[in-house]
Amino acid sequence: MNVTVNGVTHEIEGGPLTPLLDVLREELGITGPKAGCHQGSCGACTVLVDGEPRRACLIPSVYAEGKEITTVEGLGTPEDLSAIQEAFIHHYAAQCGFCTSGMMVAAKAYIDRGGTDDPEAIQEALGGHMCRCTGYAKIIEAVSAAARGDSFDLTTTAVGKYTTMTTGGAE
Repeated sequence: MNVTVNGVTHEIEGGPLTPLLDVLREELGITGPKAGCHQGSCGACTVLVDGEPRRACLIPSVYAEGKEITTVEGLGTPEDLSAIQEAFIHHYAAQCGFCTSGMMVAAKAYIDRGGTDDPEAIQEALGGHMCRCTGYAKIIEAVSAAARGDSFDLTTTAVGKYTTMTTGGAE
């Protein structure tokens, strides 16, 4: 069976009912989607399947055959971050990072479908994604900024503190 992940086609060996999350992490070494609840409730394993957010822990790998799978790794590169990745950095929307990949791919799908900077619409779009660290305010700000098309100076966060990307630590 073949699956296309982040634009690259892979022949996989896992059985057709092996969860896509296991194939991504264990067989392909793609670790952005996280194994959280294994029940589809937390959203940490969210990937895009033909542009639609899906819980990889619930999808049998056979479902992915012939479809384009996008993980957080496929959104951008360290040299060329996507708008949502830049917004998450600038707004300090990732704390421990466990939920971040699922939130980012769900946010990308929301924006790609014409989502706006409306906080209530963003909350609905990210419903079911659990974050224990941020209280969601910074995540919603980041998605709002990306939906507006804001651009960022990634040497500083929204609160004016230096990021570790450029300076190697806080000032």
